[in-house]
Amino acid sequence: MKAIFKLIVVALMANALWRVGTAYASFYRFKDSVYEAAMQEGSTEEELRKKIAGLAETYDLPLTEDAVTVTREVHHTTIQGSYTKRVAVLPGYEYPWPFNLDIDAYPVAPPIQRDLIKP
Repeated sequence: MKAIFKLIVVALMANALWRVGTAYASFYRFKDSVYEAAMQEGSTEEELRKKIAGLAETYDLPLTEDAVTVTREVHHTTIQGSYTKRVAVLPGYEYPWPFNLDIDAYPVAPPIQRDLIKP
């Protein structure tokens, strides 16, 4: 009886670890995609905000366009946002897990063609 109880506890812990790990894996893939989008110059703050909302939808994350703050300067982009995802840590129990997005990107413009040609 004691061994069965231990197996049940181990199975519940493995399930919770799998669910939380999967939620974090999605978050980090999303965060990498947002960073890549921030590194591209040429889009406005509004366009980047819409792209981030589209990426969140792609990764099935509950992040809306209104929950994202984008600040663009000449060679610096700051993105901040947060969302809460319900993670089923136990069968029948979902925990609201918070995720925070805080990205600083310093995009470097590619060299102009004339800079590549030596006189």
